[in-house]
Amino acid sequence: MPWQDNSGNRGPWGQPPRGPSNNDGGKRGGGEPPDLEDILQASRQRLKRAFPRGGRGGGGRGGGGPQFNRATVGLIGAGVLALWVFSGVYQVAPNQLAVVTTFGKYSSISGPGLHWRVPYPVQNVKKEAVSDVRDMTIPANDRRGGVLSPGLMLTGDKNIVDVAFTVQWKIKSNLIPDQGEDMPGVAQYVFNIDEPEALVRMMGEAAMREVVGKNTLDFVQTDGRLEVARQTEDLMQSAFDSYNAGIQVERVNMTLAEPPTDEVNEAFRDVQAAEQNQATVIQNARQYTNQVVPEARGQAQRILEEAGAYAAERTADARGQAARFDEIYAEYAKAKDVTRQRMYLETVERVLGDMDKIIVDESAGTGVVPYLSLDELRRKQAGEN
Repeated sequence: MPWQDNSGNRGPWGQPPRGPSNNDGGKRGGGEPPDLEDILQASRQRLKRAFPRGGRGGGGRGGGGPQFNRATVGLIGAGVLALWVFSGVYQVAPNQLAVVTTFGKYSSISGPGLHWRVPYPVQNVKKEAVSDVRDMTIPANDRRGGVLSPGLMLTGDKNIVDVAFTVQWKIKSNLIPDQGEDMPGVAQYVFNIDEPEALVRMMGEAAMREVVGKNTLDFVQTDGRLEVARQTEDLMQSAFDSYNAGIQVERVNMTLAEPPTDEVNEAFRDVQAAEQNQATVIQNARQYTNQVVPEARGQAQRILEEAGAYAAERTADARGQAARFDEIYAEYAKAKDVTRQRMYLETVERVLGDMDKIIVDESAGTGVVPYLSLDELRRKQAGEN
């Protein structure tokens, strides 16, 4: 509405200017602005002219709703279209991937950042945190609650063991489908499974029961705990891949592997203590063996070497005596009497050489026998020297 209307004497608000009047009781002068009621009335009139009601010429008072002209409808449509287009903008966090669907069917994967898709109902976006590692404890309830625990499992040697373990898993973060798959891991996670927590728990229990059922109680409770956890992890991952679940198993840790009752548990601990004592005694025996056996082998080797040296000595001596005898016999054969006499004298000299005796020949006669103490003379000479 223009501020001035030549068709009538109207003011800028669609009403004729009011001059001084006696009907207002002299309360308003000619220079006062219109009151609030006049302003509201003028606004209503302008709205009626902008959106006329149905009727002939647009000025009638016939029934029906407000009528919009082309400019108004175009403006409203453009605004609605702009809002609809702007609603397709979405942002993906650094730890997320977004699955874009077109009419409910998989379309593409969006990485972190700001993206746009055709707004609803054409395309939709489902965001998943692929970098977050989720932890799940199995079983989740109290194993001593008075009822059979889900952790009770039968081993390969027909024993019962109470097992508890944790599974760390996350959503696969590959943007390109692996070989033989039609969708990336996060899309498989969105489309192929409904309750991932329940699926992980069910797969974990099934895989652990299968692995425990193939091994003995002693293996599960002692040295084989790491091996049991590794086999369970491989079995779970194989099952998830076969179902195209889009889940990656990071780690399986066994937190409990004990008999189901306290009495059996105490007995098993006693058995474990006895086995540890047995291992300690065996280790001490091995250390003593490693210490004593080398010493005994050394002594045996020394005795063998001494025996060999004695045998060599005796053999050499016997051979020397035999050679000496052969030489003497050769000389004896040449001159038997002389050799015999010489052998006799040498033998007597060797036997009686150190004896302190005096021999007097009977043919020396009777009476006073001259005596010469040769032995004392020999001693004096030895002392002087």
